[in-house]
Amino acid sequence: MDKINYDSVIEEGVILPIYKPLMWTSFDVVKFVRNLLKKTYNLKKIKVGHAGTLDPLATGILVLCIGKKTKEINKIQEENKIYLATIKVGESTPSYDRETEIDNTYPTSHINEELIMDSIKSFRGKSEQIPPVFSALKIDGKRSYELARKGEKIIPKKREIEIFKFNLLNFKNLEIDCEIECSKGTYIRSIANDMGKKLDSGAYLKYLERYSVGEYSIKNCLQIDEIKDLLSLQ
Repeated sequence: MDKINYDSVIEEGVILPIYKPLMWTSFDVVKFVRNLLKKTYNLKKIKVGHAGTLDPLATGILVLCIGKKTKEINKIQEENKIYLATIKVGESTPSYDRETEIDNTYPTSHINEELIMDSIKSFRGKSEQIPPVFSALKIDGKRSYELARKGEKIIPKKREIEIFKFNLLNFKNLEIDCEIECSKGTYIRSIANDMGKKLDSGAYLKYLERYSVGEYSIKNCLQIDEIKDLLSLQ
């Protein structure tokens, strides 16, 4: 990637595909880059936003838009996403991932690759999905996860999603490794939870990495510690 200088930031804006580390929030990455830009170029303020949230326990590509390129956030958010996921069957959690503790265990002796493939086929195409209660969606002006953590009962509204590709990569030790290409607004955690039900068992999302957002690929991502070296005062 070419060096970033003051003129490119101020005059044109910049799009940065960044690899979000584990346990960083998407806003942590935005804040880090914004502070780095302000310090490097002696700016009082600079617009920095991202084109699609990643949960703290997820890794992978986070597309940052800087300066005038923030106008392209909505356009990039509409693009399809590709994820690599590991779904653990036989157990469930309230958050549908590892953010919360396991709350139930289920039978698994009947689960085989053929049953998993049948389940996968049922996800492909358009459908309505219920988002996790532990999400950043707003309900009556408050974040859903804030209400869920207080123990309040929440029923998120269904949303239409589309799964373009859902491939089984491996099944071993009750863990399903898969590749999913999907539309904007798809929660892979909800897919994991729904898959558990389709398998007459339970499941949660153990691992998630976003591989691409539209034309932006993880192959061209910057690591957090590489961003500073990309900035130039020339």
